[in-house]
Amino acid sequence: MLSQIPLSYFLIVSTLMFFIGVYGFLTRKNLITILMSVELILNSVNINFVAFNRYLYPEQLQGHFFALFVIAVAAAEAAVAIAIIISVYRKFMNIDVERVDTMKH
Repeated sequence: MLSQIPLSYFLIVSTLMFFIGVYGFLTRKNLITILMSVELILNSVNINFVAFNRYLYPEQLQGHFFALFVIAVAAAEAAVAIAIIISVYRKFMNIDVERVDTMKH
């Protein structure tokens, strides 16, 4: 029988990813890095879904389905966010969050 990786390892990795994403979201000024931080947060949630599904209900797939749903929502969110970022760049020639607020329209 293969030895399993303890659930706590997955939770540690997921927690680190989540807080790195939150830190990046709160401290970065570039819209692309903010978007990447949000994706990091969503991926940490996916790790939790799959890990808890594996350890609590190994014969069922609900956690995997939730993770796939989050991936689909994240892809749609990324497409819309990139379209908005391109629009902001075309209008202001900059994607720095702090500078966009102070520019003339």
